[in-house]
Amino acid sequence: MRDLNYQLKQLCHRNRDGSFATQADRERLLNLCANDLAERGFQHMSVDSLKPKHVAALLDKWKQDGVSTGTIKNRMSALRWWAEKIGKENIIARTNGEYGIAERVFVTNVSKAKVLDADTLARVNDPYTRMSLQLQAAFGLRREESIKIKPGWADGGSVLRLQDSWTKGGKYREVPIATMQQRAMLEAAKALVGKGSLIPAQLRYRDQLNRFRAQCDKAGIHGVHGLRHEYAQRRYAELTGRPSPASGGPTSRQLDASQKLVDHAARLKISAEMGHGREQVTSIYLGR
Repeated sequence: MRDLNYQLKQLCHRNRDGSFATQADRERLLNLCANDLAERGFQHMSVDSLKPKHVAALLDKWKQDGVSTGTIKNRMSALRWWAEKIGKENIIARTNGEYGIAERVFVTNVSKAKVLDADTLARVNDPYTRMSLQLQAAFGLRREESIKIKPGWADGGSVLRLQDSWTKGGKYREVPIATMQQRAMLEAAKALVGKGSLIPAQLRYRDQLNRFRAQCDKAGIHGVHGLRHEYAQRRYAELTGRPSPASGGPTSRQLDASQKLVDHAARLKISAEMGHGREQVTSIYLGR
């Protein structure tokens, strides 16, 4: 391991800001930054030697590699955290716009949904990771929820119950068990873990999260959030009888008054099922 990679790892372990998932993501992103800096010729850096030229070199590489705007913004957040922890906040501009990083466009009416096909799933060797992915697809769960879930407790008959300790923001919620496929998936999860969670008994959440990431990388599964997009679009079609705008259905402007009422009610329901408190958020998944 290069000195910089090791020192960044130690920096992360000394400063445990945020949730376990946030900490793990930050450590992974900073490790990537260290590797990219080495590839750009900065071979003998230490954690305290970060300078504007290093930020510029990373941005140049990422833009040349065609990295998406959202991903660059996530990496810039990690860089700002690094700069803050070594007392060099001023070496990185406060806004991404100063680097020519465009604002994200959330409502594009272009689907970001991903389908978990059998061939891809077969490349996942860990049965716990495989089941977490299937529950994400079936119920629109977030990654953390799909790992921490205790299927036996979650089975509420007609609903999937999600404890506040599993969810983002710590808010209990319920997701309808509306199809035979969902019921079959939940029964398979219960058969796998009994009364336990989808974290093996000998592991902690962080350990299983790292295994989940490694398994997905090995199987070529990227952007698992797309499974939530697919769930939202599937539910919209079930509730309204038509595809969402992101799936090629009519846009809001093309709906008549009665259809707009149905559209709004469906969006509110989907927002609640996915753990959001605002109807507007559904535009990210469904388009507008």
